[in-house]
Amino acid sequence: MPEADPPPNIGENLARVRERIETAIARAGRPAGCVTLVAVSKTHPIEAIRAALAAGQTIFGENRVQEAAAKFPALRTEHPDLRLHLIGGLQTNKAKQACALANRIESLDRPRLADAIAPHLGGCDLLIEINVGDEPQKAGITRAEADDFILSCQSRFGPALAGLMCVPPTGEDPTPHFAWLADRATRHRLGVISMGMSADYETAIRLGATHVRVGSAIFGTR
Repeated sequence: MPEADPPPNIGENLARVRERIETAIARAGRPAGCVTLVAVSKTHPIEAIRAALAAGQTIFGENRVQEAAAKFPALRTEHPDLRLHLIGGLQTNKAKQACALANRIESLDRPRLADAIAPHLGGCDLLIEINVGDEPQKAGITRAEADDFILSCQSRFGPALAGLMCVPPTGEDPTPHFAWLADRATRHRLGVISMGMSADYETAIRLGATHVRVGSAIFGTR
C-alpha cells in the first residue's frame, strides 16, 4: 500500500509564497507590499487554517457559503482580525448569509445577485467577477456586459464596490486576460484587482494585481 503524502508545512509554504510575491513586485517595479495575499482554504480543514493564522496569515478565501459558515465563526472568536473573502459562485438564496459571514464577496456577476445582496450588504464589500474568457461554463459577467454592469453597481453600491476579479481560461496564456481586467479597473477607477492563483500569480502581479488568491501552493492539494 503506498504511503500517504506528508501534510504540507503551511508556515514554510506561506513564507515561500510571500517571498515570491515580493520578488514579483520588485521585478515589476511596483512598491513593496502593494499586493495582498488571500489564502484559499476551500476544502481544507479548520486545523490548516489555524496553522496559517499561526504563521501570520489573516485573509482567507472560501468558495462555498456553507463550508465557510462551518469553519469561520469559531475562528473569528479566536482571531478577531481574520478576514474572509467568498470567491466562488454565489446563489441568490445565499446572499443574506454571505453578507453576514464575509468581509468581501468577490463573485458579484449578475443583476439578480446584486438585487439579492443590496438589502443585506452591511459592512461587506464587493468585487465584480468578469468572465474574461467568455467561457459559457464559467461564472462571471461577460466582457460585453461588463462596463454597463460596473457602472450600475457603482451607482447602487458606491464605495462598497471595491474592484474586479477574474479567473482566466485554463490552458491559455493569462497575460491578455489579466491586462484586460487591469485596464477595466483603471477605466472605472476601481482600486482592487483580484487576479492570479497558484500557477500564475507572478504574471498577475506584473500586470497590476492588488490581490492574489493562492490555495494549493500554501495548503497542498485535496
